[in-house]
Amino acid sequence: MTTTPQSKSIRLLYQPLCLPCGTVLKNRIVKSAMSDCLGDGEGNATEAQARLYERWALGGVGLALIGEAQILPDAPESPANLVLNAQTDIESLQRLTKKASTNQMHIWPQLGHAGCLSTASITPSTKGPSALELPELQCDALSNEEIQNLPKQYANAALIAQKTGFTGVQIHAGHGFLLSQFLSPLFNRRQDEYGGSIENRLWIIIQIIEKVRASVGPNFPIGVKINSSDQLEGGLTQQDSLCAIRLLDKTSLDLIEISGGSYFPGAESSSDKVSSGPYFVEFAKQAKYLTSIPIVVTGGFKNRQQAIDALANESTDAVGLARALALNPQLANDWKNTDTPIKDPEFPSFRRPPQGGITAWYTQRLTEISTSEHISTATRDQTIDLTQAIDWLKKSEHVKSEKWKKHFGMSEG
Repeated sequence: MTTTPQSKSIRLLYQPLCLPCGTVLKNRIVKSAMSDCLGDGEGNATEAQARLYERWALGGVGLALIGEAQILPDAPESPANLVLNAQTDIESLQRLTKKASTNQMHIWPQLGHAGCLSTASITPSTKGPSALELPELQCDALSNEEIQNLPKQYANAALIAQKTGFTGVQIHAGHGFLLSQFLSPLFNRRQDEYGGSIENRLWIIIQIIEKVRASVGPNFPIGVKINSSDQLEGGLTQQDSLCAIRLLDKTSLDLIEISGGSYFPGAESSSDKVSSGPYFVEFAKQAKYLTSIPIVVTGGFKNRQQAIDALANESTDAVGLARALALNPQLANDWKNTDTPIKDPEFPSFRRPPQGGITAWYTQRLTEISTSEHISTATRDQTIDLTQAIDWLKKSEHVKSEKWKKHFGMSEG
């Protein structure tokens, strides 16, 4: 077969990526973390979740990240999250990782703690870096002892991940959850060693990375997800985020994923905005000058050419896809084929969507992928009433919230 300029450019997506620890990802396509809402309500993996990640593995993805695996049951992002602690059902995780590591795909849990954005129905008395009394958000402050326990808790979760067949871990420090809250002056108003300068606000994350590395050893990949900015007035700025990346360069990290935005109540999601191209590529290009750690940038990639361009101009080392892979789990395989017309995903557009409606629609799509024998890559009916998707998700979360509280012995207040 004759080599063409197009086939040469497509090869950029399928070159292996060697991480500092020695692990090799087979290509530059990363399935970024999404809250799939497929956990069983008791912190455990399910067969549906295993099938979902197996489909992405068979679809050609190089690395998939499982959204929001909690280090504790106390402050989850969703009652459908995984929990990696002493109560974990080890066998269910092993079944998940066995299917998800098919076809040489790497599978990492995104280790998280929602902090003051934890699910209110489970944790009515939430905690964050500082006590807050905002119209949209109230929380108490974590004590020094609670903060100092975090590195060990993250390390314990990472060890469970390692022992159950995950091939690495990602520490979630983005999107407004606990470690992102530490980075953000909007949430972090502390006057001790964990607040003030960006160096201080990053300190707990550095400690977590060091403790996780000491626990899992030198050859197990550790990544981090960080915001380019919070996109909130008074939040983390791009300047401070670049400073944080410069400091992270001195750690033993293997991969830095760049995203942005926050789930602060009422804030618009980056992924729900109308955009003609990827959101954070220019920031990622600046970040690459500050670190030798591989970068993956996530957000707004809607076609193959955008992904190729980001790699070709050296803005990033890998491309993170989420909703695109929800629309077509076979996308990584489809993009590799140069002999047929390109198969870019067909993104739905919704007029005046209610808040949370688009996320609920995509969550339904993930459930569909996990339960259907044959998955259509065609866009679903765009006239669907998004309020139906919201109602479906709320009912599911209510059932799992009740299971969560009962299983983990959590009271109403």
